Amino acid sequence: MYLVPTDIGPLNPKVEELAVALPLFAAVFFLIARVLPRINRVIAQREDAIQGAAERAEAVRLRAENERAKTEKVLAEARHDAARTRQRAAEEGAALIAAARQDGRRERDSIIEEGKARIEAERAAAETELRISVSELASNLASRIVGEPLPARTVVNPRG
Repeated sequence: MYLVPTDIGPLNPKVEELAVALPLFAAVFFLIARVLPRINRVIAQREDAIQGAAERAEAVRLRAENERAKTEKVLAEARHDAARTRQRAAEEGAALIAAARQDGRRERDSIIEEGKARIEAERAAAETELRISVSELASNLASRIVGEPLPARTVVNPRG
């Protein structure tokens, strides 16, 4: 027996099938109604965990970017300080080199002056010593050339 007395095809269910289907539908509906909140709760927890993890990851990423920016700033300051220190060291080194050169030139000039004075004194001493024996050496040389002994004359020093 059909639910509707006219023939409308498959849309007209039989009453016996409807009597079995309605209690089964109610049972499945109440079963799903009891399980569905648990499923929704699990889905909500999962979404919350996923969303929370994403938010925590974003927060960690932002903190990491902030720390990186701070580190970059500190590194830039350190590089700037290092450049200033290098510049200062180069200037101090140049000043020390210039001072050492000046000292070296002064020492060189004093050594040269001492050397010139010593050479002049030794030359004067050698000249005095040679002047004393020059007449004797000249007469010995002349004696050898002439072949007979010649007397040595004493030469007076014209310089004093």
